[in-house]
Amino acid sequence: MTIAGGWYLGLAAVLFAIGALGLLVRRNILVMFMCVELMLNAANLTFVTFARMLSDIGGQVLVFFVLVVAAAEVVVGLGIVVAIFRRRNSAVADDLHLMKG
Repeated sequence: MTIAGGWYLGLAAVLFAIGALGLLVRRNILVMFMCVELMLNAANLTFVTFARMLSDIGGQVLVFFVLVVAAAEVVVGLGIVVAIFRRRNSAVADDLHLMKG
């Protein structure tokens, strides 16, 4: 029993929408990073689905690069969050102005 590619694309669209909504609504930096990761995973699901539908490995190669970019984003983002936590006891997106010289 094979699931059609449209179902995977629909799931990816729902995951991306949840991530975008969470990014726009929430102010906690850690939750915002998780929402960005959810959006990147939705894009990965789309790449893998199209790679399977077209019988091409190019989509899976793109997923590898997206995962590398996501890992770099987490490293830089968590460094910023730790720097904010050292100055204050909360990490809200409005506190980013504290990072100025």
